[in-house]
Amino acid sequence: MKPAARQEIFTRFRDLNPHPTTELVYKSPFELLIAVVLSAQATDVGVNKATAKLFPIANTPETILALGEEGLIPFINTIGLFRSKAKHVIGLCAMLINKHNGQVPDDRASLEALPGVGRKTANVILNTVFRQPTMAVDTHIFRLGNRTGLATGKTVLDVEKKLLKNIPKEFLLDAHHWLILHGRYVCQARKPKCGECIIHDLCDYKAKS
Repeated sequence: MKPAARQEIFTRFRDLNPHPTTELVYKSPFELLIAVVLSAQATDVGVNKATAKLFPIANTPETILALGEEGLIPFINTIGLFRSKAKHVIGLCAMLINKHNGQVPDDRASLEALPGVGRKTANVILNTVFRQPTMAVDTHIFRLGNRTGLATGKTVLDVEKKLLKNIPKEFLLDAHHWLILHGRYVCQARKPKCGECIIHDLCDYKAKS
């Protein structure tokens, strides 16, 4: 894809949605961190329903740690892999208290050292909370990068690196959210809505309708 096409794609995304953000509901960096950990292989809608019950009761490392795994599970048992996620969340809270004074760290190494936090989750926190130009590549963005020609690659890391290299710098802070929303609602996996797509004429997808 030519640089002019990439520039136009993100100009259109920005014109349509100047201030994109995550669809996870949160009021603090810690709440977002917990929500993102819970969102692995789950929908944002499902996570929001669970955290709407959890956060009014416990929304700090100390209060969630006090629940323990068995106390946390009833709040999140509607989410897939809830037992392993409960274990991760409790371990994460303990580490935040013991190593970071209960605060969410703002560097990748410290974030990825937390239980249940991988590169994608760290990228979400670094971008959404700390406004660093990172790219959290989920299934939507991986598909979108390859399908549109914005960034082709065989692995998530390949696509991440190419997106960071190819996206014009003026759009990098918000590109993660634009791409996720576009992949979630327009450029869907089984049946992309090409007729509703604002970048239809710029996309390299050969099977577009």
